[in-house]
Amino acid sequence: MAAFRDKFRLASVFLFLAFALAGAFGYSLLSGDVRIPFQEVLEILATGPAGPAGSQESLARAVIWHVRLPRALTALATGAGLACCGVLFQALLLNPLAEPYTLGVASGAAFGAAAAISFQLPFLTFWAFAGSVGALGVVFALGGRGALREPTRMILAGVVVGSILSAAIALLKALSGQMMAAIVLWIMGSFAGSTWGSTAWCFPAAILVSVLGFGLHRDLDIVASGSPAMALGVNEPRLRMGLLLISSLATAVFVSFSGVVGFVGLVVPHLVRILAGPNHVRLVPLSFLGGGLLMLVADQAARGLSELPVGVITALVGGPVFCVLLWRRA
Repeated sequence: MAAFRDKFRLASVFLFLAFALAGAFGYSLLSGDVRIPFQEVLEILATGPAGPAGSQESLARAVIWHVRLPRALTALATGAGLACCGVLFQALLLNPLAEPYTLGVASGAAFGAAAAISFQLPFLTFWAFAGSVGALGVVFALGGRGALREPTRMILAGVVVGSILSAAIALLKALSGQMMAAIVLWIMGSFAGSTWGSTAWCFPAAILVSVLGFGLHRDLDIVASGSPAMALGVNEPRLRMGLLLISSLATAVFVSFSGVVGFVGLVVPHLVRILAGPNHVRLVPLSFLGGGLLMLVADQAARGLSELPVGVITALVGGPVFCVLLWRRA
């Protein structure tokens, strides 16, 4: 009977998140300054970006295919990917407070973007990604090979690098004059400039980390439990090195296109654990759905409030939720 209740609860959570995600995605295509009826949206999606043969592209078709659809897909992929990366980081670093930004990836991206904005360099996304990869390389170098067996060293290296880069970002803000507002807005995150190019990068990255997490769920369960991994056939240092590197690079992709959107990779895995338990065979796919749902809802809220940075919305929602989670654990 207990097994049946557990399966029923799992199915209920999965169906709720799946339908809610589909509803949020559909609503993101309907809402905006240009009102497009539901039936017309379906017709536009069915006939493709070019439309029926011989027809001219309408305003509604351009809005759906070139503005709303890439924005919704990028937001979904970013939220889902960050949530899955959060699951991996918390398991591999043996720390419930770990998140995708723990190893300084976000600080590196913010520094790269701030430098590009301050010096008016082209290809902002490239510099943000380069900053992320550079920060990640420094963290791995500082942590050394011993960090693969002692995750605390990796976390401390990330804290040190993040602190130094935060100081450098503050210096760039102080020296950038009129560019300071642009730096602040980029760091706080937004999907307003999403294109099919950002979707083409973010979606494969999200799929990659989710597939790896799901495929290696048994190994992640063993590592997260603190059991002697080698005795159970798991090469813990190699697993930690590979998954931390891949998930950090995926996070670098997300941050490079959307800015630093906080709390998604921290809060969503904890909420899913409460609903479905700690096993990664459940945790990874449900976090994928939950992260995508949270980011789509946050983006819609940001759009409805005069295009606020989406990071503000996720912080306003995620901060109190995380406080409640800490209170429950206490």
